[in-house]
Amino acid sequence: MTEPVEPIVLPPAENPEQEGQWLKATLHEWLNTEFPPEAVNADIAERASQVFVRQRMEGENDLGSLVLAVLTEMQAFDFSKSFYGEFAIANAVSDLLLDSLGIDHCCGAG
Repeated sequence: MTEPVEPIVLPPAENPEQEGQWLKATLHEWLNTEFPPEAVNADIAERASQVFVRQRMEGENDLGSLVLAVLTEMQAFDFSKSFYGEFAIANAVSDLLLDSLGIDHCCGAG
């Protein structure tokens, strides 16, 4: 029988604003690396980091819940001038956070 996947929980936020600045800069860099840089990438990174910071300030530490919050709130963002969409952004946030925790996210490896 397959064992359920344990949730990934971030340490409690000590400085959510600093975490948000890191996410904003790291996501913006990732966006500009994956496809040719676009001016809208700064706005995407800003919005995703705002959602993340708010969730962390409200005490959310579960990675899955954080990613779903980013996905849900990015659905209202206008991606018409971007290569990306809300799912790509939520997945990127997840990957970046996993990287920061030292957790391999490639190919289902743990």
